[in-house]
Amino acid sequence: MRGKHYDSLITFPPNFVFMDQLLQFTDRGIYCEAGDFYIDPWKPVNRAVITHAHSDHAYRGHNLYLAHRKSVPVLKYRLGSDIQVQSMDYMESLSHNGVAISLHPAGHIVGSSQVRVDYQGEVWVASGDYKTQDDGLSTPYEPVKCNAFISESTFGLPIFQWRSQQSIFDQLHQWWRKNQDEGTASVILCYALGKAQRILSGIDTSIGPVFAHGAIANINDLMISAGEPLPEVLRITADTKKESFRKALILATSSVLNTSWLRKLAPFSIGYASGWMQIRGNKRRRAADVGFALSDHADWNGLNTAIEATGATKVFVTHGYTYQFSKWLREKGLDAHEVKTAYVGEQIDESGEGEGFENTNILNEVPLP
Repeated sequence: MRGKHYDSLITFPPNFVFMDQLLQFTDRGIYCEAGDFYIDPWKPVNRAVITHAHSDHAYRGHNLYLAHRKSVPVLKYRLGSDIQVQSMDYMESLSHNGVAISLHPAGHIVGSSQVRVDYQGEVWVASGDYKTQDDGLSTPYEPVKCNAFISESTFGLPIFQWRSQQSIFDQLHQWWRKNQDEGTASVILCYALGKAQRILSGIDTSIGPVFAHGAIANINDLMISAGEPLPEVLRITADTKKESFRKALILATSSVLNTSWLRKLAPFSIGYASGWMQIRGNKRRRAADVGFALSDHADWNGLNTAIEATGATKVFVTHGYTYQFSKWLREKGLDAHEVKTAYVGEQIDESGEGEGFENTNILNEVPLP
């Protein structure tokens, strides 16, 4: 995916830090030495500030977690009820060793946060994952002024420009109704945390029954119990009758592919909900009947708009099309760098172990402007 010349790639040997920066990039994660805490560390640490509960940002093994209160139920569900978590609201501030920490809406999923760190008037913001498109469920993204901004770039190429959310749901509804007319179940493959809830909050449930795989139903139950305005869905069990699926929309994760669970739904049509569906060929590669380019990450315009709104002159790009996007930012006059981290952004396989969809061919087709 990347070019051979890493002219602004920051790498590090074990335990190496950049001592002149408020936030430093280490082999354990993003570290604030003055405050003695990490942001989204991928190795066990004493204090961890967590932007959101996706598995590439929230790991088990830290002594203390700090996260937005809406992330806490899912963190405990995924990492264990015994973890020690301190919760915060957006805009609330706490101080540790003289460093002020506050959380701000990232718009990625419910409870997702940007982390603002302020020490002696120097302000850094770590975005985690974010999107600028309001999905109607997550607290909408808000830019935070800062001196330095740590940004993702999952979709940091100009080919990624999202259509309106309503137009995507119109497409989904049309596909669902067509399948109903043909007596075919409509199966949407999506992330259990984030994408599934976004789909549920946006679909027209009057069209037909909605079922969910247990992995998605479990997350839904947690969020409904916490007060999120999600519709009730039917959990698929061994006792669910096959005829129940004919007019249904069924939400599942990609783990069901080539399993008896999916075969039980036949005849079915498969749709993928992912930003990678923007790329021609990805639908075919996954043997999907339809692709919905619905992403919980910022598109090209969103990334550029968000960074400009921060007023930051220094930008660190952590995952995605990091080489191309950091190069583009430097050409715009910013002090921008690519940083190696353990974050992966959006993948079609939720486990993070399957192939991603950074299609190298498009780099020759859509040069940066």
